[in-house]
Amino acid sequence: MVFSWRGGPGSQRLLLWLLLLAAWEAGSGQVHYSVPEEAKHGTFVGRIAQDLGLELAELVPRLFQLDSRGHGALLEVNLQNGILFVNSRIDREELCGRSAVCSVHLEVIVDRPLQVFHVEVEVKDINDNAPVFPATQKNLFIAESRPLDSHFSLEGASDADIGANGLLTYRLSPNDHFSLDVPTNDEDAKPLGLILKKLLDREESPELHLMLTATDGGKPELTGTVQLLITVLDANDNAPTFDRTLYRVKLPENVPNGTLVIKLNASDLDEGLNGNIVYSFTNDVPVTVKSKFHINPTNGEITTIGHIDFEESKSYKIRTEATDKGSLPLAGHCTVLVDVVDSNDNAPELVLKTLWLPVKEDAPTGTVIALISVTDRDAGVNGQVTCSLTPHVPFKLVSTFKNYYSLVLDGTLDRESVSAYELVVTARDGGSPSLSATASVSVEVADVNDNAPAFAQPEYTVFVKENNPPGCHIFTVSAQDADAQENARVSYSLVERRVGERALSSYVSVHAESGKVYALQPLDHEELELLQFQVSARDAGFPPLGSNVTLQVFVLDENDNAPALLPAGAGVAGGALSELVPRSVGAGHVVAKVRAVDADSGYNAWLSFELQPAAGGAAGPFRVGLYTGEVSTTRALDEADAPRQRLLVLVRDHGEPALTATATVLVSLVESGQALKTSSRVSSGGPGPEAALVDVNVYLIIAICAVSSLLVLTLLLYTALRCSAPPAEGACVPGKPTLVCSSAVGSWSYSQQRRQRVCSGEGPPKTDLMAFSPSLPPCPASTDELGDQHTSMDPSGKPRQPNPDWRYSASLRAGMHSSVHLEEAGILRAGPGGPDQQWPTVSSATPEPEAGEVSPPVGAGVNSNSWTFKYGPGNPKQSGPGELPDKFIIPGSPAIISIRQEPTNSQIDKSDFITFGKKEETKKKKKKKKGNKMQEKKEKGNSATDNSDQ
Repeated sequence: MVFSWRGGPGSQRLLLWLLLLAAWEAGSGQVHYSVPEEAKHGTFVGRIAQDLGLELAELVPRLFQLDSRGHGALLEVNLQNGILFVNSRIDREELCGRSAVCSVHLEVIVDRPLQVFHVEVEVKDINDNAPVFPATQKNLFIAESRPLDSHFSLEGASDADIGANGLLTYRLSPNDHFSLDVPTNDEDAKPLGLILKKLLDREESPELHLMLTATDGGKPELTGTVQLLITVLDANDNAPTFDRTLYRVKLPENVPNGTLVIKLNASDLDEGLNGNIVYSFTNDVPVTVKSKFHINPTNGEITTIGHIDFEESKSYKIRTEATDKGSLPLAGHCTVLVDVVDSNDNAPELVLKTLWLPVKEDAPTGTVIALISVTDRDAGVNGQVTCSLTPHVPFKLVSTFKNYYSLVLDGTLDRESVSAYELVVTARDGGSPSLSATASVSVEVADVNDNAPAFAQPEYTVFVKENNPPGCHIFTVSAQDADAQENARVSYSLVERRVGERALSSYVSVHAESGKVYALQPLDHEELELLQFQVSARDAGFPPLGSNVTLQVFVLDENDNAPALLPAGAGVAGGALSELVPRSVGAGHVVAKVRAVDADSGYNAWLSFELQPAAGGAAGPFRVGLYTGEVSTTRALDEADAPRQRLLVLVRDHGEPALTATATVLVSLVESGQALKTSSRVSSGGPGPEAALVDVNVYLIIAICAVSSLLVLTLLLYTALRCSAPPAEGACVPGKPTLVCSSAVGSWSYSQQRRQRVCSGEGPPKTDLMAFSPSLPPCPASTDELGDQHTSMDPSGKPRQPNPDWRYSASLRAGMHSSVHLEEAGILRAGPGGPDQQWPTVSSATPEPEAGEVSPPVGAGVNSNSWTFKYGPGNPKQSGPGELPDKFIIPGSPAIISIRQEPTNSQIDKSDFITFGKKEETKKKKKKKKGNKMQEKKEKGNSATDNSDQ
């Protein structure tokens, strides 16, 4: 469709003005309607939903609301068709009085998203009020002597309507004496009155009856009438007159009662009673004016007697008259206009409409929290209101329309920091002094799941004894969540994984609510030393958040395994050892060795050997080493000794309670020649048990020698290669002392020197024998501090009790479980032509004076495998270059033993030859015994040397 319009320049300008007016109305966000007053219920006003751009289907879901701001339910909206209609009677005069413009302001509020529309409905006036005179009859007393064109004031009619409907015209009933004088406007100083056109004659007409009619300009016209009763009087021919016919006064509001407004002055040219003047308000002055103002009848002073309020009435029009006291009283008239001056006597009023509470802590910036409307009944600057908000809060006020504000979010919220805000909105006008009003808004912050459960520490260490009852409680984990309600309800679970061939859940479980960790089955230290797993804590929020904590469960050893005897290389039925011993051997000859292992660790695996006494209680010629298991002779054998002896060796661990095992050793005493013959017969006649035992021993010695030779050759080659290389910085400097300590989880000792270097330099030698465990991390403690914690044998010869937190590493257990001695690995030679020297191990060391002294690995809280060996006087250290190896390895253990020698001129006691860790305490205790037992040690040592030569 094509629209074409032609017109002159004036029409084009009119169209332009119409377009600008439409654009202004659209920008202001208002919709205007009009409706006549007194319209019936259901009268159509406008299609408000369509004009606001709202769909009919979304009126109910978006919570369509209509607020008429205190005017009641004059108008309503049909949510089915979106039509605004009249709901109840609208009386314009009651609603707006005589105001030129009367409108009802509506607020339309819809949610999702929040929108506010403003609608103005103008109420059109209809001619529903007829003109009304103050009285139905007016009495006038006019002297017959009044000249022509005399003016007699009348009280005009009033019409509640406005505009043309309230524009009144007057007409007087036909007569010969009077005409009607009508003022041109309301403020005309000359009131409505009668003009005398013909002299009166009391004798001819003492009374005149006239009808005054007032007609408005409405369609249809409405009229009002008043009867004029004119009584013709005699004499008094001069009426009082005022200085001015119109007085204008400015009066501030809230003045106290009795305040003088104005003093009127009227004069009368007559004398006597005819010149005495009385002031009064005319009969047409409204009651509201008479309730606020008073005129003194004698002096004409007008004073206040009521509360003057600018918000109630901005001006007052007071008509006064001055009447003389003549027999035929005459009166003069004037008008007083009182303009009320506004003062700042009304504080602003705040109306708060909360729309969205509580506010989620993740609400975006700009979220509307509440709507606020502000009003002030004052005018001008006194009625201009500004709003402010409590400072330093993540909210702000945004002006939306005139005196309307929105409280919106202006920052991020965190319920864990601040869970609620107490906001104060302050409205302040521009008066002097200014007045203000406040309103409090409590904004609660709703929680969202933005905090994961947190454990007090990332890792926990738990110690549990083995053989625990199934289902026992071993630990409790606890995580805290800073959120609230469901978001803070924490549940616990295992992070499933495989432990060997089995699932983690077959070992432990965790209670979902309390966080208690239970062992589902008995734990075995020999099977599982460390069980490491994770427990997950997860809250009940959406989406759920969680965190993990690591638990290291160390299974502590209990003495639940008895010593087990190793099978003999050749023996008789029942696992007994059978040995042939020549009668010519001397004291200290080693007859046999009992080997045993214990599956436990630490003290529980530390074995001691004890020879059971004979049946008769007599002492035999044999004894057994307390910790070596070596069966040796105590004296030279003679003919009185039985040729066959059965020895019972009791193997006992150091657990609580101790467990034992018994080994049987069958010793046959033979002559030296007979032993050789027996060996020949066995080799020719067929292998017997004794021959098989001899063969096995020979093969074992050959194998040990071969392995030892390869070891020594390898060490020599390695030493030559290292020393032939260019010297590196720090290659031959003295090493740091060995660090013997326990880690946080109870591991065995280790050295901070991870890599051992073999050096042939002339650095200061040491007698310390250092054990390195390469599988453990460095320990921050010093060697001296840890070395002081080692505990040796007490004076009674029994090992002291270990500390409850005693732990052992795999290296110690491997060395203690296997009863392999350095003798089996070969004989370490001191050098060409020098004596042979046997080197003790952990299982071969004995505390007896003949074989040296030993300090067992006990310590108060120190998990150490450090041992101290001291040789007696019978086995003095042989000095000389190359007589001792720099290092050797204990079979069955990953530990490396390094030996450093003291120089020949050293003042250190040569009996302290080999030590593990700190040795000072052992020295002090053992030196006291050396003087009394020196000779006995020498004899024992010589016999041991003869045995090694054999």
